[in-house]
Amino acid sequence: MAEFPAAGDRLATVIGGSGFLGRYIVRPDLAGFLRPYGAVGQVEPVQANVRFPDSVAAAVYGAEIVVNASGVKRETARQNFEAVHAYGADVVARAAKAGGAGALIHISGLGSDAESSNAYVASKGRAEQAARTAFPETVILRPSVVFGPEDDFFNRFANLARFMPALPAFAGGTAKLQPVYVADIALAAAKAIDGGLKPGATYELGGPEKMTLAEAMRLALRVSERRRVVAPTSYGLSRLIAQATEIASAVSLGLFPEMLTTTRDQVDLLRFDNVVSPTAFAEGRTFEGLGIAPRGAEAILPSYLTRYRKTGQFESNRFA
Repeated sequence: MAEFPAAGDRLATVIGGSGFLGRYIVRPDLAGFLRPYGAVGQVEPVQANVRFPDSVAAAVYGAEIVVNASGVKRETARQNFEAVHAYGADVVARAAKAGGAGALIHISGLGSDAESSNAYVASKGRAEQAARTAFPETVILRPSVVFGPEDDFFNRFANLARFMPALPAFAGGTAKLQPVYVADIALAAAKAIDGGLKPGATYELGGPEKMTLAEAMRLALRVSERRRVVAPTSYGLSRLIAQATEIASAVSLGLFPEMLTTTRDQVDLLRFDNVVSPTAFAEGRTFEGLGIAPRGAEAILPSYLTRYRKTGQFESNRFA
């Protein structure tokens, strides 16, 4: 979690400020949207945990803007979806309201649905409900699959290709995605912090390129210059593989490589498309409506996937 001054010397608190997306929201070079951001000594880390409401209340007290960027992709014994997402969103929203915050920005995800049979998607949907119940003016940002130098998406494919002759495209690899650059989500959050988004609105954020999972995998292989087979894998077999990796991770007490671990919840997500809806586009609740030109994976991936080439970033013009 981090605190920093927003425009006009207002204090903003980012819950999850040390995470993948949170670190970009508090970066000092955030495109000039919030000019006072991030000067030396202006970003102050503060200890807080959504499982402990008193710590959150203390962290957000006095902040004019609160951003909830906390979340987990996989459940552990201490961090499950319901606790971090739904309960955590309720804790943050109530603390923000009680502490006098004027705005709350909640980072969610495309497809969030409280009624979903998927535990991850349902927890994200309940988190949105909890935030809006306690803080009706909450601005919700729903990104598609997030990519960037520290991502667990394109990095995973390129890393696996270093030692696997074929990469399984789970659930057939046909789900359509709209990968969104992490820094562009941070720009949207910055506009929200600066009051540029409609209170109580939900924005859907996707990159300029739509691609299937299999196409995303081939893109990672092309940029990392690795010749590997992308093998469409049926939904049933994908779940069996995921279950095997979950068991391996559990019995090894976490020693099983995280890069090889996939959960059944993650496989379930790959049965459905994850793209911006026509309604959000028509209503201007997208990057384009915010005046932000999102950057595509084709342009960004070479800046960090070249390290997976056979001889590193200096390898070019041939595949391993």
